[in-house]
Amino acid sequence: MTETTTAGAGRREWIGLAVLALPTLLLALDLSVLYLALPSLSADLGADSTEQLWITDAYGFLIAGFLVTMGTLGDRVGRRRLLLIGATAFAVVSVVAAYAPNPELLIAARALLGVAGATLMPSTLALISTMFRVPAQRAVAVGVWMSCFMGGMAVGPVIGGVLLEHFWWGSAFLLGVPVMVLLLVTAPVLLPEHRAPSPGRPDLVSVALSLVTILPVVYGLKELARHGWRGLPVLAIVAGVASGALFVRRQRRLADPLIDVRLFARRTFTAALVLFLLNGLLMGGTFLLLSQWLQLVGGLSPLRAGLVLVPQALAMIAATTLAPLLARRIRPGHVMAVGQVVTAAGFLLLTGVDSGGPLLLVLVAFVVASVGIALPSALVTDLIVGSAPPERAGSAASMSETSGELGIALGVATLGSLAAAVYRDELGRTLPAGVTAEAAEGARDGLAAATTVAGDLPAGLGAELLAAARAAYTSGLEVTATAGAVLLLGLAVVAVVVFRSVPPYATPGQDTVPVGDGPSGPAAARETTESTTGR
Repeated sequence: MTETTTAGAGRREWIGLAVLALPTLLLALDLSVLYLALPSLSADLGADSTEQLWITDAYGFLIAGFLVTMGTLGDRVGRRRLLLIGATAFAVVSVVAAYAPNPELLIAARALLGVAGATLMPSTLALISTMFRVPAQRAVAVGVWMSCFMGGMAVGPVIGGVLLEHFWWGSAFLLGVPVMVLLLVTAPVLLPEHRAPSPGRPDLVSVALSLVTILPVVYGLKELARHGWRGLPVLAIVAGVASGALFVRRQRRLADPLIDVRLFARRTFTAALVLFLLNGLLMGGTFLLLSQWLQLVGGLSPLRAGLVLVPQALAMIAATTLAPLLARRIRPGHVMAVGQVVTAAGFLLLTGVDSGGPLLLVLVAFVVASVGIALPSALVTDLIVGSAPPERAGSAASMSETSGELGIALGVATLGSLAAAVYRDELGRTLPAGVTAEAAEGARDGLAAATTVAGDLPAGLGAELLAAARAAYTSGLEVTATAGAVLLLGLAVVAVVVFRSVPPYATPGQDTVPVGDGPSGPAAARETTESTTGR
């Protein structure tokens, strides 16, 4: 049946949104809980430092690598079907991970969890675009979806701390099982099935090229962030970019491409992707630096650091929910611009942080920055998905998620490298007299290394070195915050100019006048879709 969907969402759709929030919440929990569980599972399994890195990174590598493939696969085989397949796999592999007897099996389980996780995020976002066709309702639904992810990140450390206080490390992985079982029971009743009318055959060469593009780039960026500029990570990034060029060239020639590169001809779509990537870059890098600052300069334990960041996450949830409501009265581009300016203000507050100063200033600055970055997040995601034809919603959703993943990886690499360079330069000029050349070289590797070196020195000298290292690290944070503020003010101007044709969202029942190529524009208004409800 071919139909044009313009009616507002009803009670079934809003209840279905709660179902779609389940895997989103779980994935966020899975990300934040692992960091607390890592010390105990490493001790129990005897994992060395390399194995610990793979336990942490295998999930992120595979989820980033398979997002594009899974998003497009959902368009072809059915988004609800792929969601259910992914949920089943996630539940089963979570049990394997929880009871893994050795590091090798746990690494393999984490990799499979990444593949399963890659089916969940694009499927949920694409189904939202199918269920909520009125732009104002879709924007609210996307805001709720993103709020659940942020909420999961906020409560993850708290839940992880409680679990690890009373149970063994595997309980952190078992969190996913009841959530996925509930999803499997409710999704067939509440969620529609949806696939492209003429999906075509999947191109395995394109799948391989997409993996060879994304995986080396993510690997290279992570390695540069950890160890600085080295030959192998740079070579991996160059190889990934070269493969990406071949991938794009092939997509242009295929009748049924893995990614429809014609979407990039839509200004709204491309600009929203770039904005999403750059915002991810700024917040990803800054969050890493601040998390380390709270523990290594502020002196907080990992659990306490997670607890003091709860207000920041709650502020992001509130701002994400508020943004679509503001966009009913104010043009989305203007709401985004205000968000970028508020984030810049938060970053400028960070430039006043002192290594011996009050912790409150850091937390206030981060809350302000988080509120600002959350305002455009839901709107940008909605613009990306809403700019695509309905039969390409899964592909668009996967590109949105991939953009965010790459943005975070870029932020950790670029802002981390900038902060590290400032740290080394500052520490080189402020090293206390009496520190040996060997100790000085070790301290320059980073604040964590300096803390270890200081512990091996005489008490007075060690305290002087630690104070100098903390001040140098804070200087790096200040420089990156300044650079971020400048970039954010530029992005505010871009948001106003590029999205000026996107009108305020009309509430259900109001007449809309399509303008531009955004979610309420003619591209969205004239699209038709073949929808198999199967409810």
